[in-house]
Amino acid sequence: MPRKPSSRFTRFAQSVAVHAGRPIAFGFAAGFLIAWLVVGPLMEYHPLWQQLFGFVTGVITFLMVFLIQNTQNRDTEAIHIKLDELLRATKGARIDLSDAEDLDDEELDRLHAYYEELADKARQRRKK
Repeated sequence: MPRKPSSRFTRFAQSVAVHAGRPIAFGFAAGFLIAWLVVGPLMEYHPLWQQLFGFVTGVITFLMVFLIQNTQNRDTEAIHIKLDELLRATKGARIDLSDAEDLDDEELDRLHAYYEELADKARQRRKK
């Protein structure tokens, strides 16, 4: 059974991220938009009505960005830890790559080119 995160914020952020990705959340957002479109003509698209819609959607979007980014950061960190463990446990693996995300762009480009070259050589050997 998976452990629960200890931080309330982490639990909240993960819960929001999971629920926001469900079809019901999309339906709610679409329903909100349809309700705004239906009620808009009744309100004669009064500037206050438009500002309210813009404000509500802006606030929701602003908060969701941070909540989902928090969850994505945690997932990315967990993946890095798991990959680091696989590198550590694999004989002959380059352990020095376990912190590749901390390398600067030039070093990453150099490593990328090196592994592309290895892949090209492997494809050529396979074709023969």
